[in-house]
Amino acid sequence: MKNGVVLAILSSLVFSVMNALVKAVSLSIPTAEIVFFRSLIGTMMIYFMMRYSNVTFSSQGVPLLVLRGVFGALYLLAYFYTIAKIPLADASILAHLSPVFVIILSVVLLKEKMTKQTILLVSLVFLGVVLLVKPFHFSTYSIYALIGVLSALFAAGAAITVRYLSDKHHTYEIVFYFLATGTMVSIPLMWNTFVVPTPLESFYLVCIGVVSLLGQVFLTQAFTHENAAVVSVARYIGIVFNALWGFVFWAEVPDIVTILGGICIISACVALSWKKQRPQMEKAKLAKS
Repeated sequence: MKNGVVLAILSSLVFSVMNALVKAVSLSIPTAEIVFFRSLIGTMMIYFMMRYSNVTFSSQGVPLLVLRGVFGALYLLAYFYTIAKIPLADASILAHLSPVFVIILSVVLLKEKMTKQTILLVSLVFLGVVLLVKPFHFSTYSIYALIGVLSALFAAGAAITVRYLSDKHHTYEIVFYFLATGTMVSIPLMWNTFVVPTPLESFYLVCIGVVSLLGQVFLTQAFTHENAAVVSVARYIGIVFNALWGFVFWAEVPDIVTILGGICIISACVALSWKKQRPQMEKAKLAKS
């Protein structure tokens, strides 16, 4: 097994641990407060990493950096809220919808074209969403699941902005704005609901901040060691990890409809990832030959 695949699986495992910690602490700590501590701890850590690596702040492109931060903050709020309300595996599957929304936003905002095959795969994804959200059996679960879909949309918005930022800004700077904005956005949302954490809850909150940044490091290294399509596919094992923690700690067992919806979403997203990266892979092969 190649190093990039190992790192991608490791990052998925680390992020699944973060999700489990979020679910555990969300029993007593409001979502906005969890996002605040996760973002604050990450901001401090990435700032020291910037200082250590002599990465300076840019004077240009600040509005777009802030926009990326806002999208990222909204993603965290929606995703953590979803984790708190529905099974971990379900929340993880919905979060993995973001590549599909990237395609849709690219068509709408960047005027990119979709092939017939892409349209078919996107349709399969939305069939999976319908099965997972269960609108035909509408309940509070459906509302929480829709917020999970919204988290994927916010993640896609952040990904689109990164396309423009990655060529002119260091990764550390982009991550800093994401975490700093998350800190600022969560303050007014938790102002009237702040709960003083116990020592154990404080430990969980610190672990969430540290573990999430560690997972991001593993993921970044994975993309530098392996083809992006392979890494994207390998990351879907994170759904299995989340399902495992959900079963072990909260006795969460997905029903047959959820499993069918997950299969539709995962298989279509994997196919879309390979389809998107295939031209780049072919160019790389030609360059080597």
